[in-house]
Amino acid sequence: MAAGAATAGLLTMGLLAGAGNAAADEGDTHHQGGAVATLDGLKTYDSARLDLGGGKTQNIAAGLFEMNVEGSGRLQTYCIDIHNPTQNKAKYLETPWAGTSLGANENAGKILWILENSYPQIGDLAALGQKSGAEGLTAKTAAAGTQVAIWRFSDGAKVEARDAQAEKLADWLEAEAQNLKEPKTSLTLEPNAVSGKAGGKLGPVTVHTDAGQVSVAASADAAGAGVKVTDKSGNAVTSASDGTELYFDVPEGTADGSAALTVQATTEIPVGRAFASPSKSQTQILAGSSESTVTAEATANWATKGAIPSVTAEKNCAKDGVDVTASNQGDSPFTFELAGTEHTIGAGESKTVTVPVDEDATYDITVKGPNGFSERFEGVLDCKTQGTPGTETPGTDGDTPSSAPSPAGGSSDEATGGEGDLANTGSSNATPVIAGIAVALLAAGGAAMFFLRKKKAAAGE
Repeated sequence: MAAGAATAGLLTMGLLAGAGNAAADEGDTHHQGGAVATLDGLKTYDSARLDLGGGKTQNIAAGLFEMNVEGSGRLQTYCIDIHNPTQNKAKYLETPWAGTSLGANENAGKILWILENSYPQIGDLAALGQKSGAEGLTAKTAAAGTQVAIWRFSDGAKVEARDAQAEKLADWLEAEAQNLKEPKTSLTLEPNAVSGKAGGKLGPVTVHTDAGQVSVAASADAAGAGVKVTDKSGNAVTSASDGTELYFDVPEGTADGSAALTVQATTEIPVGRAFASPSKSQTQILAGSSESTVTAEATANWATKGAIPSVTAEKNCAKDGVDVTASNQGDSPFTFELAGTEHTIGAGESKTVTVPVDEDATYDITVKGPNGFSERFEGVLDCKTQGTPGTETPGTDGDTPSSAPSPAGGSSDEATGGEGDLANTGSSNATPVIAGIAVALLAAGGAAMFFLRKKKAAAGE
């Protein structure tokens, strides 16, 4: 009976964990644009020692993660959120610094300098070692030293590489780092939602990109309604570059409706772009990119009369919330409810409302309007690193969450470097363990019941 009860409890925990991860993996609705990637694990790493305070330390893995880009491409990233775990196969979205802990970090630009002046951007390890005074660097020790230097600026962590040469590299990078400006986005559209009356051009939607050229295409709904994507003069547009203004040309008499346009490019994503997860998985920063597919989408909503809304949303870490901007290009007021408060946007007006969201909390915001209009925005507000060393809740051995290998990347034997005593990360990797224990306990419980029944039957004879 005890075994059966324990099994039931463990099975329930496993189901809840699975449901939580599935919900989190749905991701942000209306991503602002850029690369979308899936974590593939920590691949090139060595060991570091984190000072937890109170005389306690912890050995953790430090190095390069890899991600697979939706569409095509592969990314290499470092962690900028040392006290958070990674989640298996977590989805990541290219995100402005303002939507992460980097937005309020006065040393964010120094992290970019480190990325541009160390491994893997500097692939000649002998030259990097000579410049930094770190002799005999390998890929794994160079990655570890680079990660350690980044953590000192991203998290204010007291951390050092366990390899002497990796530690020399970390110290040199920390001492030499200079503040640089945030790199340009790979691809975004601003705004990514517009509205207006049929019979005119709705927009503009401005392209922001680091790519030389992007393709432009209207959705099937737009083409079916006779809506075209044009420039300001009304000329059809199929390609664009940074700064191009796009419009939805909606013919007069078109039935009330909505449509979308998509821009896409294959490019190397700029080093230093942040990647945040819609689930609770440690924030990353880009260290290297292959040619990768990046996309962005914008929508248009039109009608002949009444309120004609458009709504956009983005994280605002400075205000601890999500900025929801509603515009109304109709001829009557647009009224909606947000965070328990009713808001009215007059004809031709717009308004931004900041919805408060607790740190690390999920948000699910829906704004509804006339003619079936509905926009939904989901995600996690992850604007701060998880405290300072010594504030975590230690395990039996004083272990805390770290940047250890993600099980998504396979066993540590498949990665470059690493040690067997490193702390593991990712709450979702507990599910297979729970399931295994549950199966074992279920078998044990069944065997125990069989034995007791047999014994009882024997006693009855």
